[in-house]
Amino acid sequence: MIPVTKPFLPPLQEYQSYVEDIWKRNWLTNDGPLVNALEKNLCEKLKVNQLLFVTNGTIAIQLAIRALNLTGKIITTPFSYVATTSSIIWENCEPIFVDIDPENCNLDPTKIEAAITSDTTAILATHVYGIPCAVEQIESIAKKYGLKVIYDGAHAFGVQYKGQSIFNCGDISTCSFHATKLFHTIEGGAVFTNDPEYLKRMKYHRNFGHDGFDKFAMLGINGKNSEFHAAMGLVNLKYADQILEKRKTLCTAYDQRLSGLKISRPVIPADCTYNYAYYPVIFDSEEILLKVMKTMNEQDIYPRRYFYPTLDSLSYLKSTQHCPIAASIASRILCLPLFDALELSEIDQVCSVIKKEIN
Repeated sequence: MIPVTKPFLPPLQEYQSYVEDIWKRNWLTNDGPLVNALEKNLCEKLKVNQLLFVTNGTIAIQLAIRALNLTGKIITTPFSYVATTSSIIWENCEPIFVDIDPENCNLDPTKIEAAITSDTTAILATHVYGIPCAVEQIESIAKKYGLKVIYDGAHAFGVQYKGQSIFNCGDISTCSFHATKLFHTIEGGAVFTNDPEYLKRMKYHRNFGHDGFDKFAMLGINGKNSEFHAAMGLVNLKYADQILEKRKTLCTAYDQRLSGLKISRPVIPADCTYNYAYYPVIFDSEEILLKVMKTMNEQDIYPRRYFYPTLDSLSYLKSTQHCPIAASIASRILCLPLFDALELSEIDQVCSVIKKEIN
């Protein structure tokens, strides 16, 4: 079987050595030494000033919304994983969808201003597939209208834009360290901010609002993560560059084998240092996509329709805003298998199906 992704697992003995130390300390969670070490090492690796290691990427977005005291309406993208929208609703705000740029699949900044009302408090944009949003335009609009900016960087570990970490953009940025990501802590995520007040609030929110053992500074939830998850992160971080280089090699192999076919790819900006998080292809029609998927499945190959359907079609929305470009892209885009252990022979098999169905 060739799945769309497969988690990277480091040498067992390396992880086990951390676990043995956890056993000796008997300190399993609650801001342990491995969590602190991982936060420090990630700051150095990603070239950011400060971050908090949290339960997952979804909680990261919820903590960001809470720390910014957002209410009312939040402008966001219809083309992302469901957590981007569900986090907004969970925090009692209303998502307002703006269509995407067909070239890069990110929120189209030229359509944002028309969606702003007196109830709008923020923009929550996703760096889809790790491809940076139009951050300068988004933040210029936000400044003009007094809005906060959150970036969902679930896919963007290690991405740089104009020589800087993409996580330095916005009021708060978030990332996912889920097992399927190129860097993972099994389950996990992070929040990033250059504002010390926002960081302070998220520290409280992450840990029930505790300010010492018997004092509570503000409302909080259990957004912490454990020593076992931090241990996996500390081991995996050593392999992050190696994993990225392997994924780059695999993506180059896809590029070569699919060259000349009637498919397109989201455009990565020239001033972006990319992380090769996904390999999405856009077909001319949904009919071709479905034929490709059917044939692949018959051969035990399982690509994924990231992201389908679009989030503006969710049944639990208060109101809907139809986004035709996102709907069109979502119906025709397919993420091909991509993971560290993928073999070139398996890429040959995937590409042969695409060539056969297109031709």
